[in-house]
Amino acid sequence: MTVFRPKYITFDCYGTLTRFRMSDMAREMFADRIPAEQMDQFCKDFNGYRFDEVLGPWQPYDQVLKSALERTCKRWGIAYKDEEGQAYYDAVPSWGPHPDVTAGLAKIADKIPLVIYSNASDSQIMSNVDKLGVPFYKVFTAEQGQAYKPRLAAFEYMLDNLGCGPEDVLHVSSSFRYDLIPADYMNIKNKVFVNRSHEPSTPYYTNTEIKDIGGLAAVVGL
Repeated sequence: MTVFRPKYITFDCYGTLTRFRMSDMAREMFADRIPAEQMDQFCKDFNGYRFDEVLGPWQPYDQVLKSALERTCKRWGIAYKDEEGQAYYDAVPSWGPHPDVTAGLAKIADKIPLVIYSNASDSQIMSNVDKLGVPFYKVFTAEQGQAYKPRLAAFEYMLDNLGCGPEDVLHVSSSFRYDLIPADYMNIKNKVFVNRSHEPSTPYYTNTEIKDIGGLAAVVGL
């Protein structure tokens, strides 16, 4: 990507900016029920079911997490406990940013408006955003848009409410599945992949790869 100065830089929050600790919690919560050598697969299955749960009509985020965990437990032949599903939802607002985020965003926050569209509920997201340490122009949630990413309706909601087209934004995420592939379908040409090592790089979908948010300023010529 050549240097591009967008009207807005739009971000995924959980995983890209906020350190997403679902697998960390699973490793702790299920240590007494899942053998250590099988825990990676258990976490992968939980990840997969969370993805599957957001592909249909919108449902509250606590239900997304509870349904995904219940389906994972069923696959593994262990009992599902609703209070454990709730524990994931309750923990999310306490999670803070990756170490590189605040300083990296500070390089650009006063020059280009920053925007978030998050697969979150309204009651959660501002606690996470406040911990990022820089101001955001707009923060959109799946609850507001009634659509989770990777559904294109999420991106349509964001662009409509910004009053701009896909050519006006630079979209930043650590996930191709949730963000960068659907952004490509939305004709968002300018995309940044933050390689946090939880998904592989996919060069087919045009993007600039950076190792952390510290590299973002250079992408926009700052």
